[in-house]
Amino acid sequence: MSGLTFRKTAEPDQRLDLSILTPAHLANLSLSEITALPIGTTKQLVTVGDIFALSGDDAAAIRFEGGSERFDRIGEAMDDGSIRVEGDAGWRVGRLMSGGRLTVTGLVGGLAGSGMSGGLLTVGGDAGDFLGGPMAGEMAGMRGGAIRVGGSAGARAADRMRRGTIVVDGAVGDNAGSRMIAGTLVVGGLARGAPGRLMKRGTLILCGGAERLAPTFLDNGPADLLILKLMAQEFATGDIGPAPFDGAPMRRIGGDTAVLGKGEIFLPLG
Repeated sequence: MSGLTFRKTAEPDQRLDLSILTPAHLANLSLSEITALPIGTTKQLVTVGDIFALSGDDAAAIRFEGGSERFDRIGEAMDDGSIRVEGDAGWRVGRLMSGGRLTVTGLVGGLAGSGMSGGLLTVGGDAGDFLGGPMAGEMAGMRGGAIRVGGSAGARAADRMRRGTIVVDGAVGDNAGSRMIAGTLVVGGLARGAPGRLMKRGTLILCGGAERLAPTFLDNGPADLLILKLMAQEFATGDIGPAPFDGAPMRRIGGDTAVLGKGEIFLPLG
């Protein structure tokens, strides 16, 4: 058996909803049935066959040869198997994901990993706003699993995060970790805005420092904690890959005291 491959043959002229193209949905369908699936988002009908040439027969291992920023909702609600996108992807990549592996080699739009509760989402390029965050009206963002972003991320990464781990190798936009409930966000570059605003619990490890902090955070001084060393070791040997910190002492900031105040931000010393 070979993995089910979707080779892009045409650039879409509308945004596409690819949420149906997951291992669970396609497991019992023939290639002709998959080709006929509607994926358009306007009154103009667009099917899988209009955009992709299909090959392979193993729906547990899906590959997209060629991406597009109009490919929305890839891997949404996937619970097993693997999906690999060779190129860019659009909004809501990996939203509500509960298992499996989703890899995008290029950039992704906003709300990637929104509401995910398990599995691993890997992005080779940049990610948009609300990485791992909630959609409008939702009370919690990411609830488990792990996200790794090789580039930078937009505003409000890890907003309302309840559980899980996000590692961003580059910088993050304004107010990362805002309203955080629990979980861990690691940022290799600069955290812009005021990270951690209104966080109740959780951990932000900001290896490139923060643009500023809200006045309701308290400086606890240098911290040489065993947990930092253990986390660095676990990242390096686990699926998420090496973290942009090595477990050396960092400055601990507690807060946000405007709310529950049991969160923590770690910054470089000096």
